[in-house]
Amino acid sequence: VFKITGIGRFALLEKLDAKQTLTADEKAEFDKVKLRCEMICRTAFDKSVPVMIDAEETWIQDTIDELALDMMRKFNQERIIVYNTYQMYRHDKLADMKADHLIAKAAGFILGVKMVRGAYMEKERKRAAEMGYPSPIQKDKESSDKDYNESLRYCVDHIEEIAIVCGTHNEDSSRLLTYLLNEKNVAHNHPHVYFAQLLGMSDNLSFNLADANYNVAKYVPYGPIKAVMPYLFRRAQENTSVAGQTGRELGLIERELKRRKL
Repeated sequence: VFKITGIGRFALLEKLDAKQTLTADEKAEFDKVKLRCEMICRTAFDKSVPVMIDAEETWIQDTIDELALDMMRKFNQERIIVYNTYQMYRHDKLADMKADHLIAKAAGFILGVKMVRGAYMEKERKRAAEMGYPSPIQKDKESSDKDYNESLRYCVDHIEEIAIVCGTHNEDSSRLLTYLLNEKNVAHNHPHVYFAQLLGMSDNLSFNLADANYNVAKYVPYGPIKAVMPYLFRRAQENTSVAGQTGRELGLIERELKRRKL
């Protein structure tokens, strides 16, 4: 997983998203960003290792989405290599994902969908309020859950044309995906389906899914500590927002410690 802001300047992406005219130097700078992105994706292609482009703030996301689709056109023709990330706490992302599927189908490449709920809710709402535009965030958690689960259904319905990484610590969504796969007689280890959780979180989900022969990835954040720690705090907060989930996970850990007599 990598962020476009890890290989390109935030202010440059913001200017592109706002459809502002770039200077000659800025155009050259963005060409370098695209080249770096392609180098990462080509290396992933050559080594047959899937790579995911992370989602970021809404005011730079359109540019990221366009880059991700360009990479998929180049590298997802025969097998899944590149995934874009869709944040379902945005009220427009279910529609965007479906539109991207139609683009991919017409162009003959596999759409890679890493599906998450989202990471910048307070920041997004605060900016929208300060700048006087409608918030891009769903009105409540139930709406995010609804779109997330509807996206799972859509992806499974088109599993030969869409590859999905179900990035969630939510037990209900994980259970739903297993049900949908079984209902459609999709192999547990189908190469177009992965579950993903953070290392150290929701191991009860990861281990049981892996034991049932599903593809599972554990996500290990890497980067400067000033950037990584806020990310981990947001993930921990997100985990506690699922009613009762943190308590259940802690109970499972305590039970396992007792079983090991530790």
